[in-house]
Amino acid sequence: MTLEDALTVLRALAEPGRAEGMAAYHKQSREVIGISNPALNELTTDWRRSLSVPERVALAEALWQTDIFEARIAAAKLLTQARLRPDTEAWALIQSWLPDLDSWAIADHAMMAGQKRLMADLSRMDTIEAWTTSDSFWTRRAALTVTLPLAKKNNPNAAEAQARARVLTWAEGYVTDPEWFIQKAVAWWLRDLSKHDAEATRRFLAGPGQGLKPFAQREAAKHL
Repeated sequence: MTLEDALTVLRALAEPGRAEGMAAYHKQSREVIGISNPALNELTTDWRRSLSVPERVALAEALWQTDIFEARIAAAKLLTQARLRPDTEAWALIQSWLPDLDSWAIADHAMMAGQKRLMADLSRMDTIEAWTTSDSFWTRRAALTVTLPLAKKNNPNAAEAQARARVLTWAEGYVTDPEWFIQKAVAWWLRDLSKHDAEATRRFLAGPGQGLKPFAQREAAKHL
């Protein structure tokens, strides 16, 4: 499938009047087509079924480069699959998107694709750790959003438990970060962890978590 074909299909899914509302809600200056989430999900599911892995990676790269809101989300959705073989090129592409992250919706979808690649190969934690010291808060935030599956594990194996503990050390370094999106990301991670390891969450909040802003502490403790 060519990029032109893909964009034609995407534009055909536009709903009258939706683009303006989406652009305002997501605070977008880039083009927004105006596609509903169910329609975009159905389309990208069909693309994943019909395209080979190399074709999906190539299309995802091309869609991302258009800088169209739904095209970037579609790019991420093309790579959001647990079993992706081979996945080296997909992981490299996802990493290449980091400098472009500037919107929570696009960033979250990009890191949902990244989550699958991380859980397929936990050695990628070494790469992700470098994100925690980035000048961009979007990249620092991505280190937590991409590792969220670790917080949601009921019975993590030894490697997953070690990786989970490692993320908590990153979160310790984030607690005094004044950026709202970083505070929210730490709270989000801890909130999800609390459903599966309440004691670890309580220890964090009683220790380094005291440095979090009050709203983040409340959010982190929501399910305790």
